[in-house]
Amino acid sequence: MSDDVFAPPPFRAADALATLRRTLRDLKLVEREGTFEWRAQPIAQLALENEASIRARIVKRPARSPEWETRLLRSHADLRKLADELRQRIARWSDRDE
Repeated sequence: MSDDVFAPPPFRAADALATLRRTLRDLKLVEREGTFEWRAQPIAQLALENEASIRARIVKRPARSPEWETRLLRSHADLRKLADELRQRIARWSDRDE
């Protein structure tokens, strides 16, 4: 039996970037000049690295001068993992502020 029957769809970075931007807007983040903000604090930056990957920078915690973590997204699984992690961080930051 052929293994390629169950192959995942190819990762298209440009399409994935559009999907990720939409996901971040659904999380109530505001996009300004390529930076996504939460409560006027920079949270994430996204950019196409090449045709097959996205460079994502996310903050460890919101601040005026944040400490950034850089990730290279090369698959749909990486995309979902980043979106889930941002969702959890935003929930944690919201709980902390209340």
